[in-house]
Amino acid sequence: MTNNHFTILANLPDIDTFIEQNKLAFLYISREGCSVCHGLLPQVEALMEDYPEIATAHIKAEQVEEVAGRFSVFTVPVLLLFVEGKEYLREARIVHMDLFQEKLEQIYSHVVGAN
Repeated sequence: MTNNHFTILANLPDIDTFIEQNKLAFLYISREGCSVCHGLLPQVEALMEDYPEIATAHIKAEQVEEVAGRFSVFTVPVLLLFVEGKEYLREARIVHMDLFQEKLEQIYSHVVGAN
């Protein structure tokens, strides 16, 4: 199964459930009017197609104001990867896709390879 699009999560209970129910859960947090957010999202979506075991979701921070406090978000975009409910990877604002992919690959191969 490939991720053609990210699930939109619009409240904290849904976000918490998403993280709890997926061994590998990825959140992309953005805001309207953020040019970096909009430019980066298609690149991240394309990259995540290579990692079918990762459940992906998109959170629009203006719709879920509490997300900033819940995940200590001070700037957008923020990319968060959770493994079994624990945050393992965080990138914010300026994301170097090659470095992000290297970190993601390490975690993914360790977690999925361990099955």
